[in-house]
Amino acid sequence: MAAQAKKRISAKERARIGEILARLDARYGTDLGPHLHYKNPFQLLVATILSAQCTDARVNMVTPALFEKYPDAKAFAKAKQKDLEKMIHSTGFYHNKAKNLIACGKMLTEEFGGEVPSDIDLLTKLPGVGRKTANVIRGNIFHTPSIVVDTHVGRISRKLGLTKETDPEKVEYDLMRVLPEENWIRYNIQVISFGREICKAPRARCADCFLTDLCPSYQTPAAPEKS
Repeated sequence: MAAQAKKRISAKERARIGEILARLDARYGTDLGPHLHYKNPFQLLVATILSAQCTDARVNMVTPALFEKYPDAKAFAKAKQKDLEKMIHSTGFYHNKAKNLIACGKMLTEEFGGEVPSDIDLLTKLPGVGRKTANVIRGNIFHTPSIVVDTHVGRISRKLGLTKETDPEKVEYDLMRVLPEENWIRYNIQVISFGREICKAPRARCADCFLTDLCPSYQTPAAPEKS
C-alpha cells in the first residue's frame, strides 16, 4: 500500500494527540510485543488467526500442544481437519479456523517454501489472513511500521476523536495519517490494554481514566440536584 498522506490537522490537535500518545507510553510502556506467545513468524501467524473472536489467554493455552504436534507449515498442510478441530475447539469458529490453517499451510509450503512473507499483498492472499493479521506479522516480525485495527482500536480511536470511521481499513488509514510512524506498532498493544483496564465496553471506567481531559467523548458526571 502506498504511504498515506498525513492529514492536515491544527497545531492544537496535534498537541492533543501527542499528549494522548505520551500518556499511553507512560502507562503501558514502549517496548511492547503481542500478548500471544510464539517462537517464530509462522507460530505468530497461526496464533493470530486463532485469536479471531477469542481471547489471547485462551489461544496461549491451546498453542503449546498445537505447535508440538504441528511444528511448521508443512505439518499443518498435512493435518486432518477433524484432528485439528479438536485441538482448537475452545478458540471458537474452529471449523473455519481449521480449514483456513490447513489451506494456509499448503499455500505457504507450495508457494513460499514454508516461510511467512513480509509483503502485505502476499500475506492477505493467505487463507484466513486479513489486514489485521497481516499487520500483526509485519509490525512484530518484520518491524514494518503498521497499524493493527481490532475492535478495541476502532472503538477507542473513535471515542478519542482520531477517526469517525467504522470500517477497520478506513480506521487504519485515518490513524496512519494522524499518528507518528514510531507509535504505529505499539499503539494497538497499548489500546488493547487500555480497553481491557479502563475504557471497557459497554461501560467505560471514566472516573479512573487518565485521558478524560483529552477525550471528546468524556461526559462530566452531572452534579447532584440540590434539595
